[in-house]
Amino acid sequence: MNYSKAINDYKQLQGHSALQLRAVLFDMDGVLFNSMPYHADAWSKVMTDAGFNFSREDVYMNEGRTGADTINTASLAQFGKPATQELIDELCKAKCAIFDTYPPTPRMPFALELVQKVKASGLTPMIVTGSGTPTLLDRVQSNFPGLFDENHIISSFNVKRGKPYPDPYLLALERGGLKPNEAIVVENAPLGVTAGVAAGLFTVAANTGPLKDEVLFNAGASLVFPSIQALCDGWEELFNSLK
Repeated sequence: MNYSKAINDYKQLQGHSALQLRAVLFDMDGVLFNSMPYHADAWSKVMTDAGFNFSREDVYMNEGRTGADTINTASLAQFGKPATQELIDELCKAKCAIFDTYPPTPRMPFALELVQKVKASGLTPMIVTGSGTPTLLDRVQSNFPGLFDENHIISSFNVKRGKPYPDPYLLALERGGLKPNEAIVVENAPLGVTAGVAAGLFTVAANTGPLKDEVLFNAGASLVFPSIQALCDGWEELFNSLK
């Protein structure tokens, strides 16, 4: 994988003379936790039962949106009008009810090791997620003990506009006191990649779902790894290249 070319292309595009890495901004679902199969099953069932044509692949394509934005986007595409607040509330509640019946979400293989490597490199790990479950902080702290500061977790509770808008990543930069060339993004979803790039960040994708690599490259990813394990294995080389 040609790290140097990807980094030089990014610097040229964004007008940076160098990256001065201080933090890594991680998406959560599909990156830190292997939760997307659960989300895909729950969303596709709820949306289909409500009369939407919404497949599991549609869930992956819309990953990163808030629940309300997911429903509104589907309603506009299929019916030409936004969903009512009543429908949004009903479907979000139904989706959460189904999701809560699944077993505890496992960590993505090698996610813990990757975050530990990031921390050992002297960098600050942060989380930027479209999720907004009340148990989010507990899940993070129990699975990644001592690795994420509460103030460095951005969720759907913190922003009005979720991904693909850059707002969540811009807020992460603000919270971390960071400039765009002082952090990189690790994403798995095209809308998350779009959000990271729109915030001016060097954005790496780990393709942990069913989408083709080209979907992530077309969204703007500078590099695409086939898994979190592959990114973890290549971290030292990537970090040295970023320096």
